[in-house]
Amino acid sequence: MANINESLATLMQSDGAMCAALVDANSGMTLGRTGTGLDLDLAAAGNTEVVRAKMKTMKSLGLNDAIEDILITLGKQYHIIRPVASKPGLFIYLVLDKSKSNLALARRNCQEAEQALSL
Repeated sequence: MANINESLATLMQSDGAMCAALVDANSGMTLGRTGTGLDLDLAAAGNTEVVRAKMKTMKSLGLNDAIEDILITLGKQYHIIRPVASKPGLFIYLVLDKSKSNLALARRNCQEAEQALSL
């Protein structure tokens, strides 16, 4: 089991990783962060709204399922949002430089970090 800082450090080993955070989706606040390139507090608050909107839509559609991850593809970056299954209300947020990253491996690293996380 890894703590927050260990999990974030592991995520930053992903090719093209720029920054990462663990976010409380109930408040929009970061519980841990590392890296540079974005205002992670602002990004955490904004992406909290993304997670809430998706959860609301799933509920409205009657989908009895869980979000595995949310991928946002920008021109120069990938943003991966992965809810922590063992701690509802928390999500991992990873930002990658699109030109230097391997999306499949980064998603796998998010999954492993989520599973190893202990709070």
